[in-house]
Amino acid sequence: MNKIFLKTLKIVPNSSRNEVVMEEDFIKIKLTAPPVENKANKVLVEFLAKKLGIAKSKIKIVRGETSKIKTLEFEEIDEEYFLKKLGVQVQTHERLK
Repeated sequence: MNKIFLKTLKIVPNSSRNEVVMEEDFIKIKLTAPPVENKANKVLVEFLAKKLGIAKSKIKIVRGETSKIKTLEFEEIDEEYFLKKLGVQVQTHERLK
């Protein structure tokens, strides 16, 4: 059985560069592509596939095709792998020494 992982992301098209930014409780993906003719969605999938080291066919936009808030489905990875590959720090409740 294939692993399937869903994640909701905030997309910011027309940015100066493609990058991942953690904003409060949300992961924001900044993209250089404009939000016209599906260009930003294509760049989003290409960017994430490259960052995650998975095939583009393993990433699908399942909600928010024309919205800045999108839910994506990822095959064969889990949330821990996703966060690690994107360089997102997972907050823990351990005390700093």
